Amino acid sequence: MGDNSTPECVIPVHNPPLREKLFFFVSGLLVSVPFALFLSQFYDFLPLLVSSALIAPFIEELAKVFPLFYRHGETEHSIVTLGILVGLGFGLTEFFLYTVLLGVSPFVRLSGIIFHASSAGITAYGIAKKKPLLFYLIASGLHVLNNFVAIADVNFFFAILVQIVVLILAYYLAVTLYRKASKTKMIF
Repeated sequence: MGDNSTPECVIPVHNPPLREKLFFFVSGLLVSVPFALFLSQFYDFLPLLVSSALIAPFIEELAKVFPLFYRHGETEHSIVTLGILVGLGFGLTEFFLYTVLLGVSPFVRLSGIIFHASSAGITAYGIAKKKPLLFYLIASGLHVLNNFVAIADVNFFFAILVQIVVLILAYYLAVTLYRKASKTKMIF
């Protein structure tokens, strides 16, 4: 008791096993989408362009990575991996909702699966690097741009071109950040 040394806490490096990775994937499927849908009821009265292109992306990007804020002892790499899995689950659920319930062409919605996994990976990298706001804004900005051209009355071919560029950029960033994330450096 008379020792004046600072107490230490050792947190072992945690690399999530497959069942934990599946948990985060299922979290994207079953938790993140309802979270986003719940919050959407508070802005549904706004015009479609404002609600779907300007507000929804910020809510969806937060909903996807929300479970990651409670992880400790993970490596940067494992947090990005879990983020991608949550985003993949979110994208698959959104794909199902749009194609089965709303009758949208599956071909049109396939890119959404890749986009959501990529954008969640981008934000997860920010969480790992203790810069969540910066990377959240990057992911949300890409999402806003994608949704805006999908909804706004712009030239069809221009909209498709912008959406392809946004998808490639999000995917490229996610892959680059995934590779850049340390497999040994822990986050706390």
